[in-house]
Amino acid sequence: MTVGSIGDPVDRSRSVGEVGERRLIAELTRAASVHDSPPAVHGPAHDIVIGSGDDAAVIDTAGPAVISTDTAVQGRHFRFDWSDPHTVGARAVVQSAADIAAMGGRVSGTVVSIACPPDTTVGTVLDLDAGIVEATHRLGGRVLGGDLVAADQVVLTVTTVGMLDGLAPTVVGGARPGDELAVTGRTLGASAAGLAVLLAARSAGSDELRERYSALVDAHRLPAPDLGQGPLAARAGVHAMTDVSDGLVEELITMAAASGVRLDVDSTRIPASEEMHSAAGFLGVDLRDWTVAGGEDHELLGAFPPGGVPPGWTRIGQVSEGADVFVDGHPVGGLRGWQSFET
Repeated sequence: MTVGSIGDPVDRSRSVGEVGERRLIAELTRAASVHDSPPAVHGPAHDIVIGSGDDAAVIDTAGPAVISTDTAVQGRHFRFDWSDPHTVGARAVVQSAADIAAMGGRVSGTVVSIACPPDTTVGTVLDLDAGIVEATHRLGGRVLGGDLVAADQVVLTVTTVGMLDGLAPTVVGGARPGDELAVTGRTLGASAAGLAVLLAARSAGSDELRERYSALVDAHRLPAPDLGQGPLAARAGVHAMTDVSDGLVEELITMAAASGVRLDVDSTRIPASEEMHSAAGFLGVDLRDWTVAGGEDHELLGAFPPGGVPPGWTRIGQVSEGADVFVDGHPVGGLRGWQSFET
């Protein structure tokens, strides 16, 4: 079967198996190189010596680099009947890049692995890649390369490389008694609320709920945290920081244990939109199930010295001597967030 030479336009309707690995990788490399020098959003973009297209990328770190990897699995972390491939690709970048921001770093580049069944259309893979490239460029980085392999379902793994630009890395275990706890974003828990809306709409067999709470659905499909707040917080002297990926309560538990302190949070201070309040009332859900236990917002949680919370952050609690996490004066008990190996 003739599928065309490397320079010919690729047929998006063909399957990956028909087109072949080399032809598709050439197209992915071309896509990554179209905007090889994106405008720097959060810092300089001169640390990439060799980008996509060679056996490996080369980076001039000129200091410590930050590296994080996240994997998204079809049916477990995303569904193509809820999100288009472009959005799925962009979302995978956000969840990996948030870890870089939580260390006080800026995104320099991403390395991407795409696994898919052989009958996946070329268009699906190209759209996944387009979402990855655009999201990486929005954060000031470049796609540095990756891998394409066959699998039983679509799996995306994004490794993000970040730079500290002379800052010391911010760790999750640095919270101190007297610190103030704060989070970024205008809402926290919107992604979990959007997932609840999607599940309720599916059960009802109607799109009415999706349309009524479209902003929440959008927040679940593609969270939009301000990851530039990570380096800004580091410069402001934040003592500890992490991103809210598995739910605020899970990140609080991790920070308290790593720091050896007690964390107290007032749930009424956690930012939540009017749409979240409305959806919670309509679905009969305790708002805290989303604001405290909901995950995948990828906003940042930080512990700042007294009076040191910068603009763009909302104070939600405090750090004191002791241990464990308390919400509204009570131990968190069975209130938990995302658990990767629960079915």
